[in-house]
Amino acid sequence: MTAQRRQLQIAVIGAGMSGLCMAAKLQDAGIENYTVFEQADDVGGTWRDNTYPGLTCDVPSRYYTYSFRPNPEWSRLLSPGPEIQAYFRRVAEDLGIRPHIRFGTEVRAARFVDGRWFIDTGSGEEESFDVLITATGVLRLPRYPDIPGLETFAGPMFHSARWDHSVSLPDKRIGLIGTGSTGVQITAELGGKVRALKVFQRTAQWIFPTPNLRYSPLTRAALRRWPKLNEVGYRGWGFYIRQLLGRATVQPCWQRRLVQTACRWNLRLSVRDAELRRKLTPNYQAMCKRQVLAGHFYPAVQRPGVEVITDAIEAVEPRGVVTADGTLHELDVLVLATGFDARAYVRPMQIIGENGLTLEEAWADGPTAYRSVAVPGFPNLFMLMGPHSPIGNQSLITIAEDQADYAIWWINQIRDGRITAAAPTEAATKDYNEQMKAAMPQTIWVTGCSSWYIGRDGLPELFPWTPERHRELLRNPEPAHFDVRSA
Repeated sequence: MTAQRRQLQIAVIGAGMSGLCMAAKLQDAGIENYTVFEQADDVGGTWRDNTYPGLTCDVPSRYYTYSFRPNPEWSRLLSPGPEIQAYFRRVAEDLGIRPHIRFGTEVRAARFVDGRWFIDTGSGEEESFDVLITATGVLRLPRYPDIPGLETFAGPMFHSARWDHSVSLPDKRIGLIGTGSTGVQITAELGGKVRALKVFQRTAQWIFPTPNLRYSPLTRAALRRWPKLNEVGYRGWGFYIRQLLGRATVQPCWQRRLVQTACRWNLRLSVRDAELRRKLTPNYQAMCKRQVLAGHFYPAVQRPGVEVITDAIEAVEPRGVVTADGTLHELDVLVLATGFDARAYVRPMQIIGENGLTLEEAWADGPTAYRSVAVPGFPNLFMLMGPHSPIGNQSLITIAEDQADYAIWWINQIRDGRITAAAPTEAATKDYNEQMKAAMPQTIWVTGCSSWYIGRDGLPELFPWTPERHRELLRNPEPAHFDVRSA
């Protein structure tokens, strides 16, 4: 006769992609006593918050999908943002996750006391849980540029993640600050469709040619009729992404040379004007920054009314942007595609572990974790998209699934009564992070560029091995690396 399992109370913070993934995994494990705390009024996370023109995923649709929930209805190779948000809403509804979500509820703090996590939502009462899982995402807190006079601009001004759709664009002179993936997508969408578009470029980007092909109605019908075809697409595109960018970024190989050659020839063949081509030529190796995959950026910047400005921005005044050469670029709208705080993780939420240790104190020298999911001194805390997750041009959904499965393994140890609490040891965590540092020199990210990948120690805060290695580490838990407590 099987012993009765403990009925655990699980708290999940965030109802974005990784939070929904965790909820689905909990349900699949037979755990129904879980609560998802979401400060917004809808699921979706970054796909809820970002609604800018041209928004698409930079991972093929077939692979940017939960393995347990294929979607035959994707319209393109790279999914438009609204389709992805609709997909997450449908998953939450169809899997019965939505009743477990407490919308409009911000978790201000979580404290571990006497073997349980106590959640403070500002309601005046704390709730306790056996396990805490953070699923707060990677790029969610907008970063605003420190430009003199920015607040004085007279026209509409907003961050790309807070797009103001009440502003009519076709008749406007638009200034766009930022040329990362978001800036590239906005330029590709608006170039030639508005009165004027001035792209203020601090750093040029290498563009890997990626035409966003449309799936035909026949293809979608076939995928609905024979669901196994979805699995073929999922595995095929997953293999392509892992073998191409997954290897090219972390080790010298023919894939690295292929990507770099493709980027150089894409620029040379796509931009005829020598001066514009000079402006758009980066001074670093392809993939040193997050690689941009796009098919329409170069044609867009060559359309009438589009200008790429490489002079540094000196200031912003009510009429527009002043560059270092003294030119006033008069504008009607100013868009800030200036990225996010890549080191926010759970912030501003305060997490307090054993003996009053805060996560801020534990991360005083920079965010670290054991295998990207757990932190010493914080028992029964598991992170999705934690420090050094392999997020460089990979499907974050696949990463989240692996991390959720790892959390489920430990949760089952608690449910079965084998243990009551577990946290990685300082020694195991330090050893793991030292191994990562030793492997960094072989990665493309240390070849000489400034990017949000780089931490305060000058090293990338990314996973320095292949995606397969990350999956292998998470699929083989090592209890000897943990401080494990029994009843």
